[in-house]
Amino acid sequence: MPDDQYTTVPRPSAGPVITSFAAVGDSFTEGMSDLLPDGGYRGWADLLAARLAARTPGFRYANLAVRGKLIGQIAAEQTAPAAAMGADLVTLVGGLNDVLRPKCDVELVCARLAEAAGRLAPSCRQLVLMRSPGRRGPVLERFRPRMERLFAFIDELAAEHGAIVVDLFSAEALADPRMWADDRLHLNAEGHRRVAEAVWQALGLPPECDWRAPLPTAVPPGWLTRRTADLRFARVHLLPWIGRRLSGRSSGDGRPPKRGELLPYEV
Repeated sequence: MPDDQYTTVPRPSAGPVITSFAAVGDSFTEGMSDLLPDGGYRGWADLLAARLAARTPGFRYANLAVRGKLIGQIAAEQTAPAAAMGADLVTLVGGLNDVLRPKCDVELVCARLAEAAGRLAPSCRQLVLMRSPGRRGPVLERFRPRMERLFAFIDELAAEHGAIVVDLFSAEALADPRMWADDRLHLNAEGHRRVAEAVWQALGLPPECDWRAPLPTAVPPGWLTRRTADLRFARVHLLPWIGRRLSGRSSGDGRPPKRGELLPYEV
């Protein structure tokens, strides 16, 4: 999307110095579906790392996120390695894969999230948590009570650990279907760019745009276009997802972390 879709805002003085960043989570933090030409994914965490690296020589970055991970897996597999890195900044986003499943113990999800935050918060200068965005539509409404319970608990965790909460869920722009990829589960490139800006601003760094700015009004697609898109979504994304659930498989099975070591990040 062209930059002129954004509202330019004044740039105040430089914010805090951040020399290292470790990202923990699932597909949202891995970067799906901000697709790169080589078939990989970029995403908000990579975009944020690039901006931090541009202002801090020697900046280091790790991204331990793996698509499909539930919060228990994130707590068990990612938090100890991330805590051992001792990064200045740590982001923890997880639990949505749990609450979007037909059966979910939300209180258990909260407990696992608390376990993860409790391990990460003492290891870093700043822990960042998020109220994840939701695509406008029937799926969001079906799971809204679970999501709101999870997000209320995230606020409690933030108060306990002195964490920053980036509230993406309340942003109408990020609920717009045009911010989402064809799979209707992951943000597209524009969505990820706005999330990176939201985290950047939450850290007290100079704003570059209004990440909440609404998209331009568009003519709604016709009935045939919508039905064609629905059929393609069901064939390409929904049926494979159902197949994985029925067989107990995950899209992240056997997949290593995106960037498993805290290493210098080249802009």
